[in-house]
Amino acid sequence: MMQRKWKIAALLAVTLLTGSVYASAEEYSLDYDFLSWLFDFQRTKGVKPVTDKQYLEECGACHFAYQPGLLPAKSWEALLNDEALRKHFGVNAELDNDTLKDIRDYAIKNSAGNSWYKQSRKIAAATEQGPAPLRITELRYISRKHHDIPEKMIKGNKDVKSLSFCDKCHTQAGKGVYDPDTVNIPHYPNWDGWFNK
Repeated sequence: MMQRKWKIAALLAVTLLTGSVYASAEEYSLDYDFLSWLFDFQRTKGVKPVTDKQYLEECGACHFAYQPGLLPAKSWEALLNDEALRKHFGVNAELDNDTLKDIRDYAIKNSAGNSWYKQSRKIAAATEQGPAPLRITELRYISRKHHDIPEKMIKGNKDVKSLSFCDKCHTQAGKGVYDPDTVNIPHYPNWDGWFNK
């Protein structure tokens, strides 16, 4: 009987806490992304998908539109300014001032340190100290995840060529899902090195 009372009390406490979080959100206009994360346990996988149409169009016109949660805010600040975009990895990627401001604001707001997604949190912790990384492929977290993949499967693979083409192997990269079971390396469909980590 006593054990049943404890279970009822615990259930009541969870119900009250859940209700008060939602009530607080409405009263104080809290970020609903946080609330959806709090109550969506599937969010523990990957990074937040890109939801900004302008970001997708402008960044995705030349390469995979990397989710902002793959880099810390200090990286996006260094990458998304007039000078940096004039020589964006050897290409002129200049944008008009309004577009640049919108894209920069979106990237910083959704950067690794401002995200509740698991992989973004790991990247934020790993990049907290030191200079701003400018390439996602240079992140220790990313290179550690890929270090077992033989070079012939990436650089020597005409359909991949570089780790920077995330969507070539990560079949759900556009959704922010980078789980090992969603990987399909072109020309190496049976490679299971990801599962041996």
